Amino acid sequence: MAATLLPTLSPPISRAAAAFLLLRRAPAKPFSCLRPPPALRRSLSSASSSSPATAPPALRPLSTVASSSAARAAPARRDLLMLGIETSCDDTAAAVVRGDGEILSQVVSSQSDLLVRYGGVAPKMAEEAHALVIDQVVQKALDDAKLSGSDLSAVAVTVGPGLSLCLRVGVHKARQVAKSFGLPIVGVHHMEAHALVSRLVNKDLDFPFLALLISGGHNLLVLAHSLGQYVQLGTTIDDAIGEAYDKTARWLGLDMRKGGGPALEELALDGDPDSIKFRVPMRQHKDCNFSYAGLKTQVRLAIESKNLSADDIPISSASEEDRQSRANIAASFQRVAVLHLEERCQRAVEWALKIEPSIKYFVILVLKKILCNLDILLMVKSV
Repeated sequence: MAATLLPTLSPPISRAAAAFLLLRRAPAKPFSCLRPPPALRRSLSSASSSSPATAPPALRPLSTVASSSAARAAPARRDLLMLGIETSCDDTAAAVVRGDGEILSQVVSSQSDLLVRYGGVAPKMAEEAHALVIDQVVQKALDDAKLSGSDLSAVAVTVGPGLSLCLRVGVHKARQVAKSFGLPIVGVHHMEAHALVSRLVNKDLDFPFLALLISGGHNLLVLAHSLGQYVQLGTTIDDAIGEAYDKTARWLGLDMRKGGGPALEELALDGDPDSIKFRVPMRQHKDCNFSYAGLKTQVRLAIESKNLSADDIPISSASEEDRQSRANIAASFQRVAVLHLEERCQRAVEWALKIEPSIKYFVILVLKKILCNLDILLMVKSV
């Protein structure tokens, strides 16, 4: 039965550009563990006047926060113009989208230099970087769309999950725009936006569908039943795959400017994926949750056992023998990391078909900086 699902891979569209999809539906009852931070909920509300599982889980919604009844009732029409703002982690993004899904503009300001300097995301530095460029990013999105704030119908902004310091910058800017032009604000759960963004570009993709969401801090397997109604089949219980890739890449002394995932994947091409027998996480748990903390520990111990001095010697300066050892670790890590994804996805497909037999599509949404990733595509085909 699992073979009936047709995998699709969504192109890298900004979460800001997905926000209009969330504007058109009635709000779901918040799911408490996925609600945005209290400070952000207060900001949004003040801005507007108006043990292992053995069976498929029950239907339950992910949280989104809509601050205006006008926004909730807005129809899907071409003259609806939505500004989306995204600052949940290390990129500052804004986009303008029509109600029919046409993306008029999208602008992204990267913090790749900071990632290299600090070896990852430093929340305070990321917040300051967002604050420096948020005005220019939003203005450029409006300029590229040949619009002004007075043309907009509403403003959408990511309210979680993410880094609170970074989220606050986007919410503050959204409040500014909304106040200046008398617009409603829609708070967006960014993992829900990931799930829905594929419908922006794949017009034939209809509900229900299964989605695997892979970002820097989260892995999520979701059965999208309809707008605002999702079955969460699996989630990250400690570290996500993106965190595991980034940390392993840093331990191996790789160049982080392109992101840990692409750097590690490139090195792994020269390694033997069977050279180190890392254990696949959570095989004894018959659920769809993800865990990469233990795999990270296995990698760290493997590096220490081989006396690799990756902290002092970057990969570009390593000897041929040293580089080969690092490549073997990278390849072995990647094999197990992707195999863990494959096993959880296989179970999710089985569960999803029991819940909703009419499912035809399995949507994979991978943040490009996490992995590119040929192995992920091969895994999807096997599911």
